[in-house]
Amino acid sequence: MFELRNISISINTRYLIRSLSLTLNKKDKLAIIGEEGNGKSTLLKAISGTNSYFTIEGTIDLKSNTIGFLPQSINEEYLNQKVFDYLFVDDNDYYNKVNNLYKKLSILKIDDNLLEQNLNILSGGEKVKIGILKLLLENYDILLLDEPTNDLDIETLEWLEEFIKMTDKQIIYVSHDETLLSKTANMILHIEQVKHKMECRHTIVRSDYDTYIKNRLQSLEHQTKVALNEKREFQKKEDKLKQIRDKVNYELNTISRSNPHGAKLLKKKMHSIKTQEKKLENTTLTEIPDVEENINLFFEDVFVPRNKIIINLDIPKLEVGKKVLANNIKLDIVGNAHIAIIGKNGMGKTTLIKKIYEELKERSDLKIGYMPQNYEDILDSYDNVLSFLTSINITSTMARNYLGNMNFTRDEMTGNLKNLSNGTKAKLFLIKLVLDKCNCLILDEPTRNLSPLSNPIIRKVLKEFKGTIISVSHDRKYLLEVIDTIYVLTFDGLVKKC
Repeated sequence: MFELRNISISINTRYLIRSLSLTLNKKDKLAIIGEEGNGKSTLLKAISGTNSYFTIEGTIDLKSNTIGFLPQSINEEYLNQKVFDYLFVDDNDYYNKVNNLYKKLSILKIDDNLLEQNLNILSGGEKVKIGILKLLLENYDILLLDEPTNDLDIETLEWLEEFIKMTDKQIIYVSHDETLLSKTANMILHIEQVKHKMECRHTIVRSDYDTYIKNRLQSLEHQTKVALNEKREFQKKEDKLKQIRDKVNYELNTISRSNPHGAKLLKKKMHSIKTQEKKLENTTLTEIPDVEENINLFFEDVFVPRNKIIINLDIPKLEVGKKVLANNIKLDIVGNAHIAIIGKNGMGKTTLIKKIYEELKERSDLKIGYMPQNYEDILDSYDNVLSFLTSINITSTMARNYLGNMNFTRDEMTGNLKNLSNGTKAKLFLIKLVLDKCNCLILDEPTRNLSPLSNPIIRKVLKEFKGTIISVSHDRKYLLEVIDTIYVLTFDGLVKKC
């Protein structure tokens, strides 16, 4: 068993979580969901004992359990190490773990040669795999996983789903992957910021993800319907009483002094009306649900002719340094195609999409928008949110309007980019693509850090986008709903998936 008792977490004076209590039992799989920046990762860090920027109150009772934590990214201090050294750093149980290592490598489909590579040259998916491998080599009782699906290939995603479902370990995890959530969670913790992000709220249910979302929507719809009906009935009664009151007032003001009996009856009637009005004032009405507002994003109309040549790519060898990742890459894209490139981790998908961007970015007949896998590749050149968005054509006021539509707080709009969550940074790039009126989008894992509540909206927006989309993704719902053509990157080139 594992318990949180009366946990509150705040950053400066803003509470992300207040008075959270929950109990986990053996085999429980708790999924934490909520919009970007609501404190999901912060809660995992608080439980793991990683505290650098927030204040925590309350009790975390581990009941003698040990905790293993998979953060969103490997700490920078380890990136210059070889993978093998990172896995066994300061380890007293070295020999036993080495015996288990090669079995775990085969489970995760990790090439032995990767052990001699430095962490900093690995792909995003390979780093996640190594992080998972490090956890598996320890015998932790409870696992905390922060976006464990980020950049993983589909084969590893499916393995991870099965692992989460079948293990006896208690797992608390944050994930944007709705397919994984649907298949694995038996508890949901939903963290919200309501009343224009001035108050925090949480909901805990023992339920699978799909049932929770379905019941939540039905409950909100029912409560809204009841609230509106009650408000209409209340208004009718209020209007009717006002009409009667006005009529009695008129009659009182005009009744003849020679009719004291009539005046007495009218005063009695007025007293009755006031009693009814007071009773009506004390009526408790069902409130319209106060929920976190959905994000609002849309592209202005863009147009790319269907027969326009976007790119004729021919790369004999795709290389990083002296390492050949793939050969004979050919890719022809025309018009408003929506394509995605998939493949195993480490095959060079990010390297390939960067080359596509480099080839297209100077095209004067296209407006290119680029969303990298590593946001800092671009964001490091800017001081704050507004400096990233504003340009000759984009005013600060215009940028603020779009940020508001995507639920950015005032502090987030004016604060340092480094303080934003990865999900909030992802939304920032999407806003940039819209403001720049791009008609060709080059996207490396565009949905990877967005919440499962935001992702359906983003998928709809991208599906309806009339320009070209060239992307890398392993998000199965994104591939199904947004993409027309899928290519698999192999060592021998790109293969069109039927």
